[in-house]
Amino acid sequence: MNETSTQEAPRVVVLVPAYREVDSLPQVLQALQQQTHRAERIIVTLDPHKEPGRTTELERIALTAGAEVWHSVDNRHKKAGNLNGALDRLLPLLCDEDAVLIQDADTYLDPHFIEVTCRKMAQGYGAVGGNFRGRAGGWLCGAFQRNEFARYARDTARKRGKVLCLTGTACLFRVGALKDVLRARRTGRVPSAGGVYDTKALTEDNELTLALKHLRYRIVAPSRATMTTEVMETWRSLARQRLRWKRGALENLIDYGLTRHTAEGWARQIVAFLGASVSTVYVGSLIWFLALGAGIRIAPFWIAFSGFYAIERAITVKSRGWRASIASVLVIPEWFYDLFLQGVHIRALVDTALRRDRSW
Repeated sequence: MNETSTQEAPRVVVLVPAYREVDSLPQVLQALQQQTHRAERIIVTLDPHKEPGRTTELERIALTAGAEVWHSVDNRHKKAGNLNGALDRLLPLLCDEDAVLIQDADTYLDPHFIEVTCRKMAQGYGAVGGNFRGRAGGWLCGAFQRNEFARYARDTARKRGKVLCLTGTACLFRVGALKDVLRARRTGRVPSAGGVYDTKALTEDNELTLALKHLRYRIVAPSRATMTTEVMETWRSLARQRLRWKRGALENLIDYGLTRHTAEGWARQIVAFLGASVSTVYVGSLIWFLALGAGIRIAPFWIAFSGFYAIERAITVKSRGWRASIASVLVIPEWFYDLFLQGVHIRALVDTALRRDRSW
């Protein structure tokens, strides 16, 4: 018997903060029960004072599926506050080498998720995230998001799991790392918060990622740690989601300042701003020339560049099948989607600069 086979596997405890996910929670719990590496405990954490009727139904679903149910106490901070209360109760019961899987109540894990993430954690990582696919729905808005997620997963795989942010859809954390975050918040090594998660942050998952990096924990998102999640079904809901993501990420960077762990994030903010600015000037110029009746003369260089761009768009979504690849060759629809996201980014920059009210 080799050495690794004699080592006791760490305990895995799952936390699923639920709020309104009555339709998806049964599938979430079923996916957890079908894991090739089963969790020792599955705990659904609820906020009973927010929507009592829906909370009762969520509790019934969880108990029927064999999960435990915990209720938050006086939580006023949505998901982050819900999780902080549960972690305050759970972490003292676990040793440092155990693991806590935190996942959304609308995320369906693929069967090998826990097995793959536990294997990575055994290699010394403090937290292990994954890659998500978008489920059906949302028509054209949903299709663009599914393409975006496919490209993100492809890019992550090419970088061998290196990511700026651990996705909040599902992530496995080493218990010792979470305990260290709590100690670091108390001593000022990382920004203070109401617990493991920063309840002041719009993007608490991104903030926790930065905290772990500044405490020198390694993070990774292996390509085989996969799952599916819901897409935003309307342009309004998508804009609201992305505004929160982009503004939250920017505010997290401001909180941590310029460090070796935030340098890439700051660089991406600058590139995104420049890209949005160039697109604004380009579209404005097109409108101006058309308004003057001057017409548009397209140089051969731009025709060739557009052809190269179309091929790149098709190749990067080939994991979604040939229909998605063919649709991506059209270029212009996805270009408008990129313009939409760039517009949201500009709005996030303006809201942050003007310190407008933050909500989600």
